[in-house]
Amino acid sequence: MNLALNARDAMPDGGKLTLTTTQVEIDKASLARHPESQLGSFICLAVKDTGHGMDAATVGRVFEPFFTTKDPGHGTGMGLATVYGVLKQHGGWIEVDSTPGRGTTISTFFPLSVEGFIAAPVKPESSPIEATPTNAITILVVEDEEMLREFVSEALAALGYRVLSAADGRDALSVWAEHRDEIDLLLTDVVMPESISGRQLAHTLILDKPNLKVIFTSGYSSELFESEFEREKEHLFLPKPYLPDRLAQTVAMHLQPQGAPEFADADS
Repeated sequence: MNLALNARDAMPDGGKLTLTTTQVEIDKASLARHPESQLGSFICLAVKDTGHGMDAATVGRVFEPFFTTKDPGHGTGMGLATVYGVLKQHGGWIEVDSTPGRGTTISTFFPLSVEGFIAAPVKPESSPIEATPTNAITILVVEDEEMLREFVSEALAALGYRVLSAADGRDALSVWAEHRDEIDLLLTDVVMPESISGRQLAHTLILDKPNLKVIFTSGYSSELFESEFEREKEHLFLPKPYLPDRLAQTVAMHLQPQGAPEFADADS
């Protein structure tokens, strides 16, 4: 999704977006051309656009956290860095081919499973907050990526929660001013493309409502923000990307009456 959104933004006057998947074999010659690649079988997902493209200097920096070529307020500089991090965690890598005026192709490589994957049946677990009906809970979702914000809001609404949403910190403050007494949980991205970060937003709202529960979310490990969260041990961190079941478990866990014993990664 990040790659498709970047491609869209690179074509403000329209253009062509092409997604392709191919199985590739990486040999020693390929390894020599791309030092981060690995020998073996991989699936390549390529995202190609016909946008304005990038010069070599820009391509060399696209994976740096917080680096962006977008106008202020239109990007966090975390999109490609997040994609890079996710791929590395899964044993893959990413390649960028771009020419100014001709467009960009971003190729992502995922290791191919030789044995395949068979999902084990999962027994449904009872909700840890059965004593509190979900329709009695109101959650404020703050996420600057519109598609992700809608996904999270719909997933939570499907579970029975009442959901309010905001595109950034300032928008969230406006929602808070109107619904302060109703909101039980803040689910916020850490990095957003304007002056109020998720951490600053949470701090402001907690000063106004000390019993507010908070879940931070980001495409980066909680270790990146360790110094910022050192005083906020009671909150949870939900790493991106996540599936609806992980979202549901994290929210349910944090809404338990006793709360979370310490600031923790929800995957831990």
